[in-house]
Amino acid sequence: MTIIKINAITVPADSGDELGSRFAARRHSMEGTEGFEGFELLKPTDDRTTWLVITRWASEEAFEAWRTSRDFQNSHSGGESDSAEPPKKPVGMSAELWSYTTSVTG
Repeated sequence: MTIIKINAITVPADSGDELGSRFAARRHSMEGTEGFEGFELLKPTDDRTTWLVITRWASEEAFEAWRTSRDFQNSHSGGESDSAEPPKKPVGMSAELWSYTTSVTG
């Protein structure tokens, strides 16, 4: 069974492209993470300002291990801890984490 985590990130109307650019720059950063199966960044096609980050995990334990890891802290602090660049300010105004599992009905 796959665990789905959806991070609904609300951004100012003029900041969505910046969010997309930041995700594009780090698109390979999760490769090799134990239990990580993939992710998608969904951009709204209407006047909404909430973007959806959808990640798939082999288990809740795999997600929690990543969420409490140094890699997670680095990726959510605005920059790598050993980077010479100053940390970037968050793009999002708010975020909400949703959890699902896959389900097939006949």
